[in-house]
Amino acid sequence: MHPTETAAVFTRVIGLISGTSVDGIDAALVEISGTELDLKVELLAGVTYPYPAELRERILAVGAGVAISMAELAEIDDAIAIVFAQAAQNIQIAHQPATLIGSHGQTVYHRPPADRAIGNQEENHSHSATPFSSRGCANDYAQDKLTASPLPSTDAINRISAHSPLGYSLQLGRGALIAYLTGITTVSNFRVADIAIGGHGAPLVPRVDAYLLSHPQEGRCIQNIGGIGNVAYIPPRHGDWLSKIRAWDTGPGNSLLDLAVEHLSAGAKTYDEDGNWAASGTPCHPLVEQWLNQDYFHLPPPKSTGRELFGVTYMHQCLKDAQAYQLNAADVLATLTELTAASIVHSYRTFLPSMPQRVLLCGGGSRNLYLKQRLQLLLTSIPVWTTDEVGLSADFKEAIAFAVLAYWRNLGIPGNLPTATGAPQEVLLGEIYQGQHNS
Repeated sequence: MHPTETAAVFTRVIGLISGTSVDGIDAALVEISGTELDLKVELLAGVTYPYPAELRERILAVGAGVAISMAELAEIDDAIAIVFAQAAQNIQIAHQPATLIGSHGQTVYHRPPADRAIGNQEENHSHSATPFSSRGCANDYAQDKLTASPLPSTDAINRISAHSPLGYSLQLGRGALIAYLTGITTVSNFRVADIAIGGHGAPLVPRVDAYLLSHPQEGRCIQNIGGIGNVAYIPPRHGDWLSKIRAWDTGPGNSLLDLAVEHLSAGAKTYDEDGNWAASGTPCHPLVEQWLNQDYFHLPPPKSTGRELFGVTYMHQCLKDAQAYQLNAADVLATLTELTAASIVHSYRTFLPSMPQRVLLCGGGSRNLYLKQRLQLLLTSIPVWTTDEVGLSADFKEAIAFAVLAYWRNLGIPGNLPTATGAPQEVLLGEIYQGQHNS
């Protein structure tokens, strides 16, 4: 080491998240140094811990809108916090202990701000909020005209009134209990601060993407495919690049596919491994074009959605629509896969200022080889990679991101990007619960 150099100071952090697919708790143990442009993250361990089957079923039921008592909600909240704490303890085995936990928790409900809530079936709007409205659709969904996404208004907070209520998002698995059970200071409830000032509280990962995955010459789309798909467009890293980042939920990721697989296999399967079942079928393109009529796909960003729209009811409507085309099970899955791919590409071509020079996939859907092939076909010459290929784990990127968000919260660094969430300003994200080991 040069005499004037100092060794980087690393903080060991655990990131925890379970996404809308509810397939388990992704835990990442990382070492973090730096702050923003000099941010460095090393993944020491990454593990997905499955939920106990009964707990998973209860979470899916709550997410689907099944009515439960407050006592039952409290039980589920505690149960999630306990298994999250167990994941945090287990991932540290054979490693030096962490000093901080960032826990996203388990989303069971998400409502966008009222003026952006077309994605909720329970809301009434001038355009139909049912799965398939009468809006016209371009003949070729892969060749829609490019239009620039409008910037969110800087006076958004002034428009909040009784007629334009704030969004709402509920994540279970309370951080206070995780901090107590592990003894480690825990940051949780990341979304509420952004929502409280008029933002969507989603997507929250783009600021992390910007500092870990940007490129000096190359515009990139970081496409997460969990239960819901979301994109972060990161322009080349020069000039006022941060203000040009765009991000939003693109629509269904794995949610409809997983629900359909479970239904079509009578519960024998919960997902289509590598997309093999779908790959044995043939997508029905007229049906995909019909599905792309849904209002959410035409709503300009910033926007967010969840299982409240792309859930069980939507999946059953898709299956009903497929009957008119006499599709077999494999064809249905191929067509739902095509909807995920086509909605992503439609979103890029409609709302990005320019197409990216590279797409980087992450999340569970990045392992779906058939979905990746369909995306590459629709994006023609734009390379479709995974974040693994540029040095960041595709499986654990979201968990890593919430470790970084907790680290930033601890340092007093804002975590949201107003151009992504629609909030009027940057804010600190997350509530801090002190652990016994850190006191």
